[in-house]
Amino acid sequence: MKIDSMKISNFRGYAGNTEIKFNDLTVFVGKNDIGKSTVLEALDIFFNEGKGVVKLDKSDVNVENRRNENQETCISVIFKDLPDEIVIDSNVPTTLKDEFLLNAEKKLEVIKKYNNGGSPKVFIKAMHPSNSNCKNLLLKKNADLKKIVQQKQIVCENQSVNSLLRKAIWEHYSEDLSLQETEIDASKEDAKKIWDKLSNYMPVYSLFQSDRKNSDGDSEVQDPLKEAVKEILNDASLKGDLNNIAEKVNHKLQNVASRTLKKLKEIDSEIARNLNPVIPAVNALKWADVFKAVSIAGDEDIPINKRGSGVKRLVLLSFFRAEAERRLSEQGGNGIIYAIEEPETSQHTENQKKLIEAFKSLSQANNVQVLLTTHSAFIVKHLDFTDIRLITQGDGSNQRVIKDVLPSQLKYPSLNEVNFIAFNEATEEYHDELYGFIDFQGWREEYKRGKHCRPYKQIGRNGEIRETKKILTEYIRHQIHHPENTHNDKYTEKELLCSINMMREFISGKQAEENVNPE
Repeated sequence: MKIDSMKISNFRGYAGNTEIKFNDLTVFVGKNDIGKSTVLEALDIFFNEGKGVVKLDKSDVNVENRRNENQETCISVIFKDLPDEIVIDSNVPTTLKDEFLLNAEKKLEVIKKYNNGGSPKVFIKAMHPSNSNCKNLLLKKNADLKKIVQQKQIVCENQSVNSLLRKAIWEHYSEDLSLQETEIDASKEDAKKIWDKLSNYMPVYSLFQSDRKNSDGDSEVQDPLKEAVKEILNDASLKGDLNNIAEKVNHKLQNVASRTLKKLKEIDSEIARNLNPVIPAVNALKWADVFKAVSIAGDEDIPINKRGSGVKRLVLLSFFRAEAERRLSEQGGNGIIYAIEEPETSQHTENQKKLIEAFKSLSQANNVQVLLTTHSAFIVKHLDFTDIRLITQGDGSNQRVIKDVLPSQLKYPSLNEVNFIAFNEATEEYHDELYGFIDFQGWREEYKRGKHCRPYKQIGRNGEIRETKKILTEYIRHQIHHPENTHNDKYTEKELLCSINMMREFISGKQAEENVNPE
């Protein structure tokens, strides 16, 4: 399964209900503290239920809503690429469609509601039968389903299987199911057992945070293999093997000690009486110490924690991916979602390019999605326009607006415009795009009208210098396209920003006119 979209409400800066669409590669951009990481952390809470990176608590409830006594946080995930079959009762396969567990768009919509940061109640929003004779069948036990079948004389080939009983009952009332959008409470009665089985089909979600520790003392930076040893030694079957080994060693040590004391008694029984072997208990053994020499080192055996921050970050990122894939294989291979905050951290631009190309390639694999946040204008320019989600401030102080990045001032996809809106990056390329758009629309003379002009020394074809007048935008444009002309004062970054904003304001005004007076 893959995430098609999610809805989030009353969680940190997201006061009202906000819907977010996902691709196989989805990259969130926006200014600091706008809510990019919040989206990835909400998904970690949803999938990993406090056993991942993030734990939900009451401080995560939106401040404004809390003042209004609304303490229910809601995180919903809508899934696509659903399994052809599922097993939710005994070992008999059924389908989400046959169980009426799909929403109006034929997708699986799972809602988790958290009261004041507590444990979630799980609901499945679906077009579900509301006919009183056949509703709430997912909540009923086998005896209750049998009773309906027997009372209504409904044929069912195997009354020991709940899914077959439900199917028979629904088929009996197929002319009058009265399907309605329903939130099925999967937290109570037999529906909880169904959700426990259904949750096994969820993809693995792994979050790599931007503020992950990166100091020399951090255990993962010291060496990710040491952290891996701890994880490996926690495996239940491996613990059993190690305990068997420890008991065998203990038994042999006891034999050696006994034989030694026996021989000692032959020489001096008094000394032997006061000596006893001290052998640690099995559960007191520190197996991790046996593997304390494991490490990853580079050139000339330089340990990872002594390498540059960029190298450390790359190793940790690779360790994160490897561990996520291990979790995937252990949980049955139902899909994996890599969520990575600011992969560009501490990376040279060449490495940034390699990383984004690697993530683009990774996202094309079967049952894989990649979610990123970034502050890198360089990375944005290497993305497909449709994979970007721009987060902006909403109407209220605690609102966030997440939207697909669509043409705004320009009527075509512009990554330069994304970077300007998200990171306030004023570039010559974006200035050129805006000016070219105004010129192409035939608005240049109207744009120039009434604007202050400044002297500009222009070089003629014969090399002579002549004085002209240019508005700020044309002054900058000429300097961009004629860097060989050094006879004018270079425009400032402030002037570049001012010119860009003037063009954006002008284009917005023209577009507003077109909307009022469409052709």
